[in-house]
Amino acid sequence: MTLNDASRADLTRNQALVFEALSRAHAPLTAYTILDQLRSEGFRAPPQVYRALEKLVEIGMVHRLESINAFVACSHPGCGTHSTVAFTICDICGQVSELNDHALSHALDGIALEADFALRKSTVELRGRCGQCRSGQRVNAPA
Repeated sequence: MTLNDASRADLTRNQALVFEALSRAHAPLTAYTILDQLRSEGFRAPPQVYRALEKLVEIGMVHRLESINAFVACSHPGCGTHSTVAFTICDICGQVSELNDHALSHALDGIALEADFALRKSTVELRGRCGQCRSGQRVNAPA
C-alpha cells in the first residue's frame, strides 16, 4: 500500500514518517527499530513512535503483530473496514504475509455469534515455516 496524497493529508508528519518507514521495510519493525530509523527526522523518544503507531493501527493502515510485538504496513487497500485480518509468520526467516480470507472471517463471525459475543475485530497469527524455509531455498534469513 502506498501513501497517496489524500491519505497523507489526513496524517500528521510523524504518522506519515512512521508509515513510510513500515512501507519500506522488508519485515515487521518494532517501535524501537522505527525510532532508530527516524532519529534523523527529529524523533527522540518512544512515545512519539507509539502515538503515531496507535493512530495508524486505529485507521487500519498498520497492523500490530502481537506474538512478535512488531508492526507492519497494511498490504490490502481498505483493510481498516475488515473485521478479520490474518498473517502467516515464518519462525525461521521472520517473513510475514497478510492474508485476506473471507471464509475465515465468516467462520470467526459464526463462532462469536454462537458464543453470544459481538465481534468487533480479530487478528489471527499463523506461526510456522514458509515454503522457502521448508524447502531450504532461503539463502539470507534475517537476524
